Amino acid sequence: MSKLISVIMPVKNGEKYIKEAIQGIQNQKMDVEIIVVNDASTDNTGKIAEQMGCTVLNHEKTMGPVVAKNTGLKQAHGEYIMFHDGDDIMNEGALCALYDILEADASLMAVMGKVKDFVSSDCQTNNSGNVAKPEPYYGLFTGAVLIRRSVFDIINSFSEKICSGEIMEWEGKMKECHLPIRRVDIITTNRRIHDHNFGKTHRMTEFRDYAQILRQRLKKS
Repeated sequence: MSKLISVIMPVKNGEKYIKEAIQGIQNQKMDVEIIVVNDASTDNTGKIAEQMGCTVLNHEKTMGPVVAKNTGLKQAHGEYIMFHDGDDIMNEGALCALYDILEADASLMAVMGKVKDFVSSDCQTNNSGNVAKPEPYYGLFTGAVLIRRSVFDIINSFSEKICSGEIMEWEGKMKECHLPIRRVDIITTNRRIHDHNFGKTHRMTEFRDYAQILRQRLKKS
C-alpha cells in the first residue's frame, strides 16, 4: 500500500470549478486525503467539497492562500504534501509518477513536474490577460510539486508576511538548507486561465512580494 498523500487546496468562492479539481485528484487512485481550506467563501465551495468526501477547514474571514496553505499543513496527516488550486485539473497518473520518483530516491526531498495552461471555456476572450502560455512550464505549486512532509519540519511553514510568491520563498529555503529537488519533464496539471485567477486580481501585491523576497535574498548573499 502506498503512503498517505495530503493534497491541500486553498480556495475562496470556487464553486464553479472545484468539483473538477477534486475529481482530478480522486481519479489518481492513490492513498490521498484532500484538505480543502475554505477561505471564507460566500458560495457553496465548502458544501461541494464536503459532499465529495474532502476534509474542509473553514476560515471565518478571508486570510489569503498563503495562510490557507499553513492552515492545511497543520491538519495534514500524510507523509507527502501537495498543494493544488481549486480551479486546476490534474492529469491522470501524474500523482503516482511523482510519488514513485520520491519513493525510489530517499535523498530527494521534493519532485517538481510541469503545468500546462488552458483557457477556460467561460473566459472573456477580449480580455488581454486571458492568454495561455504555449508551452508547459515549471514554477507553480499547483498540482506539480510533491514534497516530503519532513521538509516543513526543517524549513517551517510559509511566511504569512507575504500574500503570494510563496513558491519563490519555498525554493529559496530549500536551497539554503541544501534540500534537493528534482525537476522532471512530466506535465502533471492543467492550469485554468479564467477571469479571476489570483495572480491577475492581485498582480500588484504579487509584484511587491516578489520584490520583498528578492531583497531578502540579496541581504543573505
